[in-house]
Amino acid sequence: MPLPLYLLALAVFAMGTSEFMLAGLLADIAADLGVPLATTGLLTSAFAVGIGAGAPLMAALSRTWPRRTALLCFLGLFLGAHVVGALTGSLAVLLATRVVAALANAGFLAVAMTTAAGLVPADRTGRALAVLLSGTTLATIAGVPGGALLGALLDWRATFWAVALLCLPAALGVLRGVPAGPPARGGAAGPALRGELAELRRPRLLLVLVLGALVNAATFATFTFLSPITTGTAGLGALWVPVVLVLFGLGSFAGVTAAGRLADRRPGLVVGVGGPLLLTGWVALGLTAAHPAALLVLVFAQGALSFGLGGTLIARVLHEGAGAPTMAGSYATAALNAGAAIGPAVAGAALGAGAAGLGPVWVSAALVAAALCVAAPFHRALAAGAPARQRT
Repeated sequence: MPLPLYLLALAVFAMGTSEFMLAGLLADIAADLGVPLATTGLLTSAFAVGIGAGAPLMAALSRTWPRRTALLCFLGLFLGAHVVGALTGSLAVLLATRVVAALANAGFLAVAMTTAAGLVPADRTGRALAVLLSGTTLATIAGVPGGALLGALLDWRATFWAVALLCLPAALGVLRGVPAGPPARGGAAGPALRGELAELRRPRLLLVLVLGALVNAATFATFTFLSPITTGTAGLGALWVPVVLVLFGLGSFAGVTAAGRLADRRPGLVVGVGGPLLLTGWVALGLTAAHPAALLVLVFAQGALSFGLGGTLIARVLHEGAGAPTMAGSYATAALNAGAAIGPAVAGAALGAGAAGLGPVWVSAALVAAALCVAAPFHRALAAGAPARQRT
């Protein structure tokens, strides 16, 4: 894999850390700013909505820019938002910085996906995306626990400064490692924006977008509530919460790495085998989460299956959206973040349902079951090979 892919992954690591780090910082932010804890929850919602809505908007805005220029602009905007966030004493300003950071994150990821795909031959797109998305999975392993630890040792503002500092080597890597041009749309001969938007009418593209949203909704429905499941249902101490989160992160890294080698050659196998296994795992977790050993094993397995299947579906979005070379990455980003917003909302409503507060796990199972029902009639379409594409 080309070196620029790993430099892009470093930036994705910083952004993934920022997206998830508030889970361990909200109480400190509420106390420092003198606002109710429930109000600080808006910071998380603002980020998720900003990414989902901002991905197509930012991709459309930057589609005529050279890829390196677009990546550096979004990275600089992301860095600046975190500097302002670290300095402010106002919740309103902090909320605004989260929206700006989310928009920058969405734009960067949308351009980075198409850049990563363009750096390798078409039959290695899945592996390239696995490298890129490893930044997100590594954020759940090291970035989020590290941010929580830094916040505990210093304060929540130190975590914001740390994320800003991570952007500096990533920006240097983009500057030196990503080609300066041509523009992301491929020059004047590239498709018009209207033509790229028209790709959304293609049934196969819509299919993989829906499946990606459902699988990601299932993933975050349970991931968001792993802490109360660990300390409540399984009866483990609070110190086990970061252990469980790291296990999930390790599983997600293993899953996206393994699936990256199959997503191009055997996508139908990943969906046809990984989907039922993912459903079985959620059901098993719902039945056995009260047993700590089962919880620890299944959290790792579900992280691997969720991100392996999700990474494969992202690769399929880029394959099916070949007619939208600058917008396909934003479509994938929007679908995944729609799932990341919807899943926890539904799971939160079900938190008190089911045995021992395992409503979120059963929501995850139901969402994956729905995805399998949608995918079943289209198995051959999902298994189709990648279209021919030149490196750009």
